[in-house]
Amino acid sequence: MFESVFREFGLPGAIRTDNGVPFASPNALFNLSRLSVWWLRLGIAIERIKPGCPQQNGRHERMHLTLKLETTKPAGANFLQQQARFDDFVEEYNTERPHQALDMACPAERYSLSPRPYRGLPQLDYPFHDKAVTFTTCGRICYNRKKINLSQVFAGQTVGVKLVFDRLRRDARGEASNRDDERPVFDRRLS
Repeated sequence: MFESVFREFGLPGAIRTDNGVPFASPNALFNLSRLSVWWLRLGIAIERIKPGCPQQNGRHERMHLTLKLETTKPAGANFLQQQARFDDFVEEYNTERPHQALDMACPAERYSLSPRPYRGLPQLDYPFHDKAVTFTTCGRICYNRKKINLSQVFAGQTVGVKLVFDRLRRDARGEASNRDDERPVFDRRLS
């Protein structure tokens, strides 16, 4: 669905969401979901409202209330009739109904297409990294025979890896020892 919207209207600069699925994943790294990772790769900033504070997205919540009141009470007799009610609402809401937040203008009078066209996901390039690795479907990367688990939301994504050397390393007992161990460092950049 988002792809067809982005193709028609272009890419937004940001998308404001709540913290629920599919926009966020509470147990994933940085609360990212596969959808939010895709948006970041497209260069779309993610604006999350504070959990439990729908008033931070008041305009959106108000539009949903108006949509519900005007299109579902009573509901259409079947899917086609209900879709027709939604289509009529969208037309009226955007082109005929003035909005106080827009100084009594209609949204269609103020709207313009995004200057950023959708062209699919850009190829990622990591010129300052030692190697590019791709996450497995289970959300890990395999590097030098080591499996490093991060999150399934990154499945199929490629990241840059840079080797760094630890001069001082703590062993399993917590004692310091001088060893040159290389370990990967990941670039968190997604776009």
